Amino acid sequence: MAKKVKVAELVQQFQFEVVSGEKGLRRPIVVDDLNRPGLEMAGYFEYHSPERIQLLGKTELTFYHMLSKEDKLDRMSRLCSEETPCIIVTRSFDVPEELIALGEERDIPILRSGMSTTSLGSRVTGFLERKLAPTTTIHGVLVDVYGVGIIITGSSGIGKSETALELVKRGHRLIADDAVEIRQSADNQLDGTAPELIRHLLEIRGVGIINVMTLFGAGAIRNHKRITLVVRLENWQPDKQYDRLGLDEETTRIIDTDVPLVTVPVRPGRNLAVIIEVAAMNFRLKRMGYNAAQQFTHKLTATIDNDADDLD
Repeated sequence: MAKKVKVAELVQQFQFEVVSGEKGLRRPIVVDDLNRPGLEMAGYFEYHSPERIQLLGKTELTFYHMLSKEDKLDRMSRLCSEETPCIIVTRSFDVPEELIALGEERDIPILRSGMSTTSLGSRVTGFLERKLAPTTTIHGVLVDVYGVGIIITGSSGIGKSETALELVKRGHRLIADDAVEIRQSADNQLDGTAPELIRHLLEIRGVGIINVMTLFGAGAIRNHKRITLVVRLENWQPDKQYDRLGLDEETTRIIDTDVPLVTVPVRPGRNLAVIIEVAAMNFRLKRMGYNAAQQFTHKLTATIDNDADDLD
């Protein structure tokens, strides 16, 4: 189901003045793009996008006031379609009488702001991108390790929260425990945060719920973090062949984004916190162009070739 934002939420967020069409404040906004109807003011509606918020600034209104009375009514009538969520007049300009009347008649909110058109457009677009972005919730723990946003996943009771606690003790930061809310931006970046109810909390079996910020200070937590790596903990399976070199780079899909995946087998004696720290540092090295596994393979291949030449 497509996400929606009501016009009333927009009015509350930006403190818009409702000039007319107050009954239409429950109209849904379904796209984050805005439209400045300059060509529409000239009568060209061939590629008009009625589902977008319409912004009327200095350029549009100056041209509009040059039109005849009949053309003014025609332009505003076509602009106020059934799909239009709202129309915003910027810079506190006077709202055309035709627009006020049509807003009341068709229950289309006509709003006014004192901000400049460019500035307002940027802020409204940013707000709508956040509100309308695809979201999901994943069972796991999100931590910031050396600047890398890592989701630790695995079956219940495998030690995700205990590993996160050890990472916090080692100076890293907790974002979310148990439930990670993930939002995908327009450029397919994933931003993770914790639900408000459990923010800064960590559940440790046998101890209970602890407040990480209270125990370790404000430097031990973050409210959100970009997700760039997934570490999956799983019980050690003796018959399973685990990657020992790191040449095979796995990924997992979150919403529409593929994220690098590291699978860590869990068995007594393994220090998971240290392993995750190393995974974070190795991930950063790969981002900078250095891959230890590939370097080892190249050296091994060169050694074998040299030995073969000596035998010849």
